[in-house]
Amino acid sequence: MPFVKKIYNACKESFTPNGPISEEALEKVRAILDELKPANVGLEQEAQLALKWKASANGSNGKKGRNGSVQCPPAIKYLHVHECESFSIGIFCMPASSIIPLHNHPGMTVLSKLLYGTLHIKSFDWLDLPEPTDSTQENSAARPAKLVRDCEMTAPCGTTILYPTRGGNIHCFKAITPCAFFDILTPPYSSEQGRHCSYFCRSTRRDLPDGIDKLPEVNPMEVVWLEEIQPPENFVVLRGHYKGPVVKKA
Repeated sequence: MPFVKKIYNACKESFTPNGPISEEALEKVRAILDELKPANVGLEQEAQLALKWKASANGSNGKKGRNGSVQCPPAIKYLHVHECESFSIGIFCMPASSIIPLHNHPGMTVLSKLLYGTLHIKSFDWLDLPEPTDSTQENSAARPAKLVRDCEMTAPCGTTILYPTRGGNIHCFKAITPCAFFDILTPPYSSEQGRHCSYFCRSTRRDLPDGIDKLPEVNPMEVVWLEEIQPPENFVVLRGHYKGPVVKKA
């Protein structure tokens, strides 16, 4: 049985249109994902090329202007594997220096497995605070969030999980080298169900939100204000060709 089919079967047993049926079921899928290799999804050649990639030799990717400056970041490719009402499976292939801007996964659980390369990840969760009493905060378009992760990951490494309200549901990526990661979303994005992707940027606000003293586990130095923005115009994701085994519904 192709390894991707094994992942699909586990997802089918573990996920519903409302997400994972249990934490144990989610861990079952995570354990299988931990064993996923680039060759299982037709990316063995790309993984080998990534190993040989040298920053000094390749320089910056992206389209350059007359003065040599990068005008447009390199395009990211998305390889569609499967989608149903309970979950979606896909692969993001990122050229070096490409960026997936800060975005969220409302009401969703996401499993991500880095297949090859090195990726910088920065993630946040919204702070669970009472309604603001200060008029400045009440009228602000920005919301307070806490930093969850700000680090580099290099394959091979374990599968990461983010939850609807914890684990870094709002995150962004920057490819340090050419890289690819395998994503499972449960349930998948759905505008009809209120699960649409929103993009954010860091606000200029630097004050601490009301009630932060009631959250002793939160480091005030890691609190930021985020505000929703339109998707960046130079953020491009192209549909790529998935070369791995096709998932056929039973």
